[in-house]
Amino acid sequence: MIEVSNVSLRFGKRVLFEDVNIKFTPGNCYGIIGANGAGKSTFLKILSGEIDPTTGHVFMTPGERMAVLKQNHFEFDQYTVLETVIMGHKKLWDIMQAKDAIYAKPDFNDEDGVKASELEGEFAEMNGWLAESDAAELLSGLGITEDLHYRKMDELSGNEKVRVLIAQALFGNPDILLLDEPTNDLDINTIRWLEDFLMNFKNTVLVVSHDRHFLDTVCTHVADIDFNKLQIYTGNYTFWYQSSQLALRQRTDQNKKAEEKKKELQEFIARFSANVAKSRQATARKKMIEKLDIAEIKPSSRKYPAIFFTQEREAGDQILTVENLSGTTEDETLYRNINFTVNKGDKIAIVSKSHLAITHLLETIAEENPPETGEVKWGITINKAYLPNDNTSYFEGVDLSLVDWLRQFSKEKDETFIRGFLGRMLFSGEESLKKAKVLSGGEKVRCMTSKMMLQNPNVLILDEPTNHLDLESITAFNNGLMDYKGTVIFTSHDHEFVNTVATRIIEIGPNGMMDKLSSYDEFLENPEVKAQRDALYAAKA
Repeated sequence: MIEVSNVSLRFGKRVLFEDVNIKFTPGNCYGIIGANGAGKSTFLKILSGEIDPTTGHVFMTPGERMAVLKQNHFEFDQYTVLETVIMGHKKLWDIMQAKDAIYAKPDFNDEDGVKASELEGEFAEMNGWLAESDAAELLSGLGITEDLHYRKMDELSGNEKVRVLIAQALFGNPDILLLDEPTNDLDINTIRWLEDFLMNFKNTVLVVSHDRHFLDTVCTHVADIDFNKLQIYTGNYTFWYQSSQLALRQRTDQNKKAEEKKKELQEFIARFSANVAKSRQATARKKMIEKLDIAEIKPSSRKYPAIFFTQEREAGDQILTVENLSGTTEDETLYRNINFTVNKGDKIAIVSKSHLAITHLLETIAEENPPETGEVKWGITINKAYLPNDNTSYFEGVDLSLVDWLRQFSKEKDETFIRGFLGRMLFSGEESLKKAKVLSGGEKVRCMTSKMMLQNPNVLILDEPTNHLDLESITAFNNGLMDYKGTVIFTSHDHEFVNTVATRIIEIGPNGMMDKLSSYDEFLENPEVKAQRDALYAAKA
């Protein structure tokens, strides 16, 4: 167990937390959520001791061990992969080093023998003889193949290092596990492995993540940082979001009686509980709604962007035909033999093991680059808007305010009109006058979204629209696409985003493509699809 008592954190006049008192107990996974800048990662650093609070204390049950997902990818460059994982259990690693140092002594004496015997006893008690095999099992689950286990960390790619550091945090069954954005740079199969691991983990987990599907799958509680406090709610992220929105609507509805509001909340809880019972996490531990106190449900202070796309004109029947496209780099074939026709109202997710292949294809479809082979044919009624993965060229060297930046892309030049579109994306007042060239990654995506909304397109082409966005913006974008009446061709690493928007999945690889009318979850769970997917990437003899 870990307990926070009277913790406050202030930076000058800025207050992140004030008098936080809370307990995190074994058997539960807590998703730490909050608006950008609320202090989610900072709170984990207070718990781990990396940052001292201004006031208050953090207590751990004596004898318990905490593990933290390391963020410094270069810290273990001189160690092998297996050593790096085992170092996650510091006491065990120290014993192994002490043993090796004694046995390496040229003048080994009786005193050394006694000490070595004591260390061997501690080592055996900690299941030290299984350390390498346990570490190897974690690495394999996370996609680090056996041929990499004895290599130095500095020989690994950035994505591989992330996986090793996750294995390090999970190693040795820690009593308390702190994970800050563990799904970043992981593919869908590795994320699913991690979800299963955490669902079966018996101890205490605290996790910060922008991946809503991950939070929904693993979390039994949400710890919301709001109003400079931290409040724990029973349930996963979707339950917290939907219930807080319901509570907000009820607060503004002055005509409803208290009894009616209570009944509405009870009916909502019943519906959500029924959905939980059908999901992957339907175990005794995951039925987290059953003991919910209705008084827990409160409105949030979060502000959500207003993302909605309207069509200037409805598209005709001819949308897009793609014929015999291929894409290559100097070193590899990204995709080939890509043929498909887009139908009116399709919402197509493009997926692949190679994001470079997806970006290349979307750039070709958006007519940013000419096709290497084949043809891209758009219908004459199409007004398309494109969100690139790299938006640098739209902002680099641009010395304009946000109002003037957005005005470039608008037929209507009136400032009030332009500010309205910026306001939808939470750039209001003085925020709309800041320079476009100094924006953060998330702010740039929000500006690009304003630009697309101005276009009133009937086709959207989106390359990772959720990159750099906070949970509020991701949720708003997700809802906006679900409500959009036009056609969408997109890709995203956000599982929930793809699963709730896409009605059709196209997977591309060096050996061709497959095209299924299906949700993303149905696509992933279909055993016939799995065999076909493997064939897309199989090496040719």
